[in-house]
Amino acid sequence: MIDSDLAQIYGFTTARLNEQVKRNSHRFPKDFMFRVSPPEWKDLISQSATSRWGGRRNSPFAFTEHGVTMLASVLRTARRLIYALACCTFAFIWAHLSFH
Repeated sequence: MIDSDLAQIYGFTTARLNEQVKRNSHRFPKDFMFRVSPPEWKDLISQSATSRWGGRRNSPFAFTEHGVTMLASVLRTARRLIYALACCTFAFIWAHLSFH
């Protein structure tokens, strides 16, 4: 998931979410999150129907399911527990279905 989408879900600004990620960078190894490359970001924007008036200065961060769960532990909001549990449940179901 992209940082701006997660910020909206958790009720934060994208800047605030990224600030918390940078403060806790030791909790986010490369397999938890990565920066989307400029060509990938350009492709994502071209596929989006929404306007990006003003745009972004940097390409966004993308988070894996592990990164989303770790993000929930870093952010201080009531919603974080709900989403952390949802991610764990999804991961469990996905693992269970992929083996059967």
